[in-house]
Amino acid sequence: MSLRRREALLPYLFIGPAVGGLLVFRVYPIVLALWQSLHTQTLDGLQRFAGPANYLAIVSDPQVWNAVRVTAVFNLIINPLQIALALGLALLVNRRVPAIGVFRTAYFLPMTVSLTITAIIWNLILNPQLGLANGVLVRLGLPPQPFLISERQALASIMALATWKGVGYWMVFLLAGLQQIPAAVFEAASLDGATPWRRFRDITLPLLRRVLAFVLVADLAINILMFVPVYLLTGGGPHGSTELLMFHAYRLAFVFLDWGRATALAVLIVAVLLMLTGVQLRLLRAEFEY
Repeated sequence: MSLRRREALLPYLFIGPAVGGLLVFRVYPIVLALWQSLHTQTLDGLQRFAGPANYLAIVSDPQVWNAVRVTAVFNLIINPLQIALALGLALLVNRRVPAIGVFRTAYFLPMTVSLTITAIIWNLILNPQLGLANGVLVRLGLPPQPFLISERQALASIMALATWKGVGYWMVFLLAGLQQIPAAVFEAASLDGATPWRRFRDITLPLLRRVLAFVLVADLAINILMFVPVYLLTGGGPHGSTELLMFHAYRLAFVFLDWGRATALAVLIVAVLLMLTGVQLRLLRAEFEY
């Protein structure tokens, strides 16, 4: 092989492992899921082509629509809450004060704990009989709460866990964005008499738009695909009040052994997520360009 030919092949040798990993761990599972969503499995383990039957069964299933409602409520509340708290913390720890690194570490610390361990800890805290939360409430003279075993409080308890877990993570991204804004811009605005609110609205938010766009999209994706806390803490209950879409897909696959409908639901979840992400990015781009 000539020297020129070997030099031409050299770049492909470097990108080959990455492309191979992408095909095996990304493209192949997607193709397999699409294929499986169009088939049903018989009692003897054989695959039978079903066409769109799995998708029609999904859209006509009232339990799926209950999961859609729960997931929508979950995301409509938790996404703005997490972003607002993360931005507030980022603004707070962006100040140059002594020992500020301690506070930054403390806020980010929950992210270093695995989601499984976090769920176990929160299960102990929210235990109706022996939990720390009810112990504090009783000491304050307030009645104990059912938390995870209550239809009205279970979803809010999952939101509290996810917020405690995720806010510090998004704070790091927003803090990095804040530190990229030149201090001279704020000094000039202060000399012109701009109030703190005006500086935040007219300087901080516009210059933070790219980081905010990323955080908004990533936070939406993570919360739509939320699974572990529901699996470990509530099992979708009480009475379906915490049955998010990903947990319902899990139940279809591993409880009812209906792999066709489970993968069809997973495909629909990813499609909706991609659509919402595209719409969100388009709206943010249009707003910032305006």
